[in-house]
Amino acid sequence: MNIEILLLDNAARCESLLDTLTSENDPDYGEIFEAVRYSLLGGGKRIRPFLVNSFSAMFGGDPAIAAKLGCALEMIHTYSLIHDDMPCMDDDELRRGRPTNHVVYGEATAMLAGDALLTMAFEMASSPEIPAETAKAAVRLLSRQAGTFGMIGGQMLDLKGEHEHLDFDTLLKMHAKKTGALMEAACLLGCYAAGIFDPDDIHCIAAKQYAKGIGLAFQIIDDRLDVIGNNDILGKPVGSDAESGKTTFLSFMSPEQALDYAKDLTEQAKNAILPFHGKEPLLELADYLLYRNK
Repeated sequence: MNIEILLLDNAARCESLLDTLTSENDPDYGEIFEAVRYSLLGGGKRIRPFLVNSFSAMFGGDPAIAAKLGCALEMIHTYSLIHDDMPCMDDDELRRGRPTNHVVYGEATAMLAGDALLTMAFEMASSPEIPAETAKAAVRLLSRQAGTFGMIGGQMLDLKGEHEHLDFDTLLKMHAKKTGALMEAACLLGCYAAGIFDPDDIHCIAAKQYAKGIGLAFQIIDDRLDVIGNNDILGKPVGSDAESGKTTFLSFMSPEQALDYAKDLTEQAKNAILPFHGKEPLLELADYLLYRNK
């Protein structure tokens, strides 16, 4: 099993569906559709749709439902990147090696493009072909995980960390929300696509444990790469966290210690899904994310 090939295949299928789902246009609205598609179809590993699809497959779900839910989640993830890059947030000019949305289209259009993707996500998650119970659970989950007690709450803690030093527990909470919330949503959406909704079900518990481990490890590696990474490989400037005075995992530990911590979390994630048949892609993904260089 080659995880890179699996990711490329998943990304291609996800990109094709996203392209179809955003093909509608109205010239009277100016370049908003172009701005939406610029970021949404701008490449990337499509990790979150891969998680939706993999958990759905592992638990016997419907691939078509999983694909649509994965696209909804990718729309939310992309909206968050557009807004995160803006001058009032991280003020980044590069994303995946290309100018960020606001650099190309201006701040006002970029803000609207993010807003459009967020609202579009709920349209996708409640599509007529998705069973009513699944759609209801998915919309509620996405609302919570992307909202004030999820990703947005994490973003607020991130902003706070630019002006004051966060303690380690607050840093953990920040990343459990900022990054981990959408990772958890991805894994649970895979359960939902398989008709599993009970949070106390062993499948949902395993999904949350896996998401917690890889989500936190993912952020630790991000922080580490911001210190030791390569600009050309990352597609964005290295050292931006330190320059903006952010509290990161590297504020508390060396790059070597950070890698060891991420390894422990990755093992915890893998152990959570060991009892299930069809776990191999997810085991491979966990290791791939641990040792990535971008």
